[in-house]
Amino acid sequence: MKSRRIHLMGASGSGVTTLGRALAGRLALPHHDSDDYFWLPTAPPYQTTRPAAERLRLMCEMFLPRLDWVLSGTVTGWGDELIPLFDLVIFVTTSRELRMQRLRAREAAHFGADAVAQGGWRHEETESFVDWASHYEAGDRDGRNLAKDEAWLARLTSPVVRVDGARPIAELVEQLCAEMARLPG
Repeated sequence: MKSRRIHLMGASGSGVTTLGRALAGRLALPHHDSDDYFWLPTAPPYQTTRPAAERLRLMCEMFLPRLDWVLSGTVTGWGDELIPLFDLVIFVTTSRELRMQRLRAREAAHFGADAVAQGGWRHEETESFVDWASHYEAGDRDGRNLAKDEAWLARLTSPVVRVDGARPIAELVEQLCAEMARLPG
């Protein structure tokens, strides 16, 4: 590859960000997460979305012009102009059950176990988010879902590698490095 512009995507809790950070570290590339551009900074976080044009403007200023980077998180539905930039797209799939466990653990680690527990200040938001994320595979709710992601992936001209997010991160990084070594360029 003449450049290394790598995009990782998958359902919430599948391990996209964790794998993206690990892969970026292994390749000594800067890591970016789409959530940092999608959401406006608020306290508590994840309350207000940033307009799509503003997201793309910030991304263009921060990293898109560079030859090498790793972007984790979805841009489906708002970042189609980024598609030609991707040298490789990695689609991380993980069982619904494991994703739900990870999401609950992540929420507790981020906001505190007491905050997300019954009666905590973050309980309702956590339960709503976990419920939203639990419908990804079924596609029976508005927003992101597996069918939409598969349709988006089918439109790509860059190689797409699918990995099982339940596997150990170190194994996935090794697999992806081997896959990248086989790509032309």
